[in-house]
Formats: sequence, structure tokens, C-alpha cells
Amino acid sequence: MIQTTIKSIITFEEFLEWYPDGKGRFELRNGVIVEMNPNGEHEEVTGFLIRKINVEIDRLNLPYVTPSTYFVRPPETTTGYQPDLIVLDKTALISEPLWKKSSVISQGSSVKLVVEVVSTNWQDDYLVKVAEYEILGIPEYWVVDYAALGGRRFIGNPKQPTVSVYQLVDGEYQVSQFREGHTIISSAFPELNLTVEQVFSSIT
Repeated sequence: MIQTTIKSIITFEEFLEWYPDGKGRFELRNGVIVEMNPNGEHEEVTGFLIRKINVEIDRLNLPYVTPSTYFVRPPETTTGYQPDLIVLDKTALISEPLWKKSSVISQGSSVKLVVEVVSTNWQDDYLVKVAEYEILGIPEYWVVDYAALGGRRFIGNPKQPTVSVYQLVDGEYQVSQFREGHTIISSAFPELNLTVEQVFSSIT
């Protein structure tokens, strides 16, 4: 995913007012607007995961939703993320003060799962967002690195395509990693039968 930075420091509220509906995808990072420009392979992997997760939600008749437009706002920041996939608990959204007005999530208890598909800005997914999502209390976070772009300290040496699943235990993330030959293990969806090969073979 290529990122373009629009260099102007603004508040989160100003960002919400500025955001152009239906015209691109943007995040706010420490008051700076960043335009997200995902490539085709990134979108194929993201689309595949959204489809598989929604099938599981429907199969189990869970009170979850995977919205297409939303922002995750870490507490007391001028930051608003748009993860590639988010699963929300509809029963918890009543406690989100900005959900109905602006599709903003500010409480980890509203979230069942967040997924980021790695692109050239891999440091954000492995360093920045891990810390932010942990502080927010998001119970499960996947980093899907289909092109093995992440640093060796995150995906090993030699580098290989990896799905890293961070699960919140006593307020801290513990990570499990899944590679070729593995079935992804998820606390949010314990019956999900999804292999690493299925995810990565979704690319044309």
C-alpha cells in the first residue's frame, strides 16, 4: 500500500469534518492526514478475509458487523486508523459516543477482531499499531504479511510470508505466528477453518 502524506496538522474532529465521502481512503496519524493507496494484491487478500469472516459470522448467527467505513481512535490522540478489516460487536456499539454520528470506535470492548494486511509501511503494522491497539484493549489483532515485507525480528530469518495473531492476555499482547502448513488459530473465531495457504493463494 502506497501512502501519501498531506502535511497539515489538524484535530481529529477537523479530520472527520474534512473527510471526503467516497473519494479515497485516509487515516489521521498524530494530526497529519495520510492517503492510503492499496495495490491489487493487498485488496485481493483483504477481500478474501472479509468474505471468510462474514461467512463465519453468518454461519454462527453472531451479533457482529464488518463495516466498510469506520475509524479506530486510540485514547487522547489526534489519530484515527482504518484497519483493513474490523469486526464489531453490535451489542457494544451503544456505548460508543461517536458511532452513530461518525462511525468512530474508541473502546476496545466494541471490537472482536482487527486485521491489517501488510504493505510497504510495515513498521506501522508491527510497531505503531500493535502498541496503539494494545492500549485501546482490542482483544485480537492479525498482521497478514503475504509478501514477507516485515522486518526479520518480526517474521524470522529467512523472511517468509506470515500471519501474526496478537491476542490480549492480562492487558498485553501475546503473539502466535502461522506460516505455510498452518491453520490460523483465532480466539475471536475458534471454529474458523482457515489455512495460511488459503489466505495467500487468494492472490491472482
